[in-house]
Amino acid sequence: MTTATEITTGDTSTTEILTPIASAVGDNLVIGILLWFFLGMLAGHRWYYGKPILWNIVFILTAGGLGVWWIIDLINMITGRF
Repeated sequence: MTTATEITTGDTSTTEILTPIASAVGDNLVIGILLWFFLGMLAGHRWYYGKPILWNIVFILTAGGLGVWWIIDLINMITGRF
């Protein structure tokens, strides 16, 4: 199954064809996990994936939900639901 996305800028139009794997890969999982491990309590992985700023600040102030949200984020990154 492929997905076609049409992008229009000015008077030119471009059509992009994405396979499911190409549309799902977006950000690099390895970089996300490294950021989670080394900068996890500072929400490094959340900033990388573009999560909402307010939630990132709450994540930092609560130390990753006392570690609970931090672990949940890892599970969600590995399963592709992040």
